[in-house]
Amino acid sequence: MITRRGLIVSGGATLLAGCDAWSNSPILLNADEAHRYLQRSITGRAALAREFRPDQRSPRFRTNGTANPNTPEYNALAANGFADWRLQVGGMVQRPLSLSLAQLRSLPQRAQITRHDCVEGWSAIGKWQGPQLEQVLRLAGLRDGARYIVFHCADVFGQRKIPYYESIDLIDAFHPQTILAWSMNDTPLGVGHGAPLRLRVERQLGYKQAKYLMRIEAVASLDGIGRGKGGFWEDIAGYEWYAGI
Repeated sequence: MITRRGLIVSGGATLLAGCDAWSNSPILLNADEAHRYLQRSITGRAALAREFRPDQRSPRFRTNGTANPNTPEYNALAANGFADWRLQVGGMVQRPLSLSLAQLRSLPQRAQITRHDCVEGWSAIGKWQGPQLEQVLRLAGLRDGARYIVFHCADVFGQRKIPYYESIDLIDAFHPQTILAWSMNDTPLGVGHGAPLRLRVERQLGYKQAKYLMRIEAVASLDGIGRGKGGFWEDIAGYEWYAGI
């Protein structure tokens, strides 16, 4: 069977000469980078996901991934209405941040009605609202050399209780539809949908939409994140890091 990755590469990793997404210098791309580069060359780096009318929202929107972290730490935050919750922003930034929900809500907001596509084969349309990730990153000030944004979450998996994590590159981080959503369908996020805050990166599949955000980290490389593939499911189940749709 021919896969979309198979159309680009054969074997584990093929080198391709191309243009770096962050510079004009020729580089050699691995399989995932080649996929991203070619797809973005076709669709355009600033292409927007389709947005829908309010009457087109789905009557039912399933929860994807974890339905409730149910850890003592998360339960304590939820019991207090997340009044004590803070989003930590650090790593390769000039000004580390610790932001409350009230502070995030006070930033300029973007609302968008988009379709969520789950890797399990279902889709649903919902309205999301929150500040653009770009705004938060500009407040923190990325340092030279930062290339990826990593999201650390409150939900944990397995006997080792590994917190969920995901990452995107700076192209997606600064995309206008990439937001830190605290509201769904004009209501603060429920626990099943990632309260108090989740990522919406609308041109990627559902497992990239990290829920229960606790910390955002700017890094130069994904090598030190999990097993080095940039995300929880990428590391343990071989999902593609770039889940563009």
